[in-house]
Amino acid sequence: MNEILIVEDDKTIAMGIEFTLTQEGFSTHVCYDFHKAKKAILDKPFLLIILDVNLPDGNGFELCKLVRAIDDTPVIFLTVNDDEANTVMGLDLGADDYITKPFRLRELISRINSVLRRYNRQPDPQTEILLGNIRINPDKARVYKNDQPLWLTALEYKLLLTLAHNKGQVMSRKQILEGIWDVAGDFVNDNTLTVYIKRLREKIEDDPRQPKMIITVRGLGYKAGD
Repeated sequence: MNEILIVEDDKTIAMGIEFTLTQEGFSTHVCYDFHKAKKAILDKPFLLIILDVNLPDGNGFELCKLVRAIDDTPVIFLTVNDDEANTVMGLDLGADDYITKPFRLRELISRINSVLRRYNRQPDPQTEILLGNIRINPDKARVYKNDQPLWLTALEYKLLLTLAHNKGQVMSRKQILEGIWDVAGDFVNDNTLTVYIKRLREKIEDDPRQPKMIITVRGLGYKAGD
């Protein structure tokens, strides 16, 4: 149980939080609205939940009530409202912390670690994933080629991780887009996915013209090779 659920309708803020948490070794799941967040909460447990109070189709207070009806998952509220009434309401509902926007991402990480220590929770270690001469360390969000650090953008990393987690399985373009959606938001579509596949191949393949790590399966999609 490594995942932190991020419920935030502002995609820029969500992307910043998601990227920072990934760099800290956490896995993330991002929802931009109330109903998708509710489904995620009911589907599986999370290490911690970050809740925006104001959502386009509901509010974080109701989601916090749902969380507390299920288990004791730590909850941190994010809000633009810094008045005492909102803070008290959030804490009375069982939230563990309350952060007012704008905030610094390092402060958020510090608050998360503090809450997890109080709950005595630590992320489960993740085994490294091997793709030929590529080694992925999900705990640290690091990638190595021939044991040398390889720099990837957040989207390239998530794309590689999505394929690696499904190694040997053919993934449709739609499945891949769904896997990287929480990083890319609206910036990646079916047309530009080809560009990102090409860029990633140029970084991880010995010969991008004859790829062995990311294999095209004509008419179906892509798969990560052995």
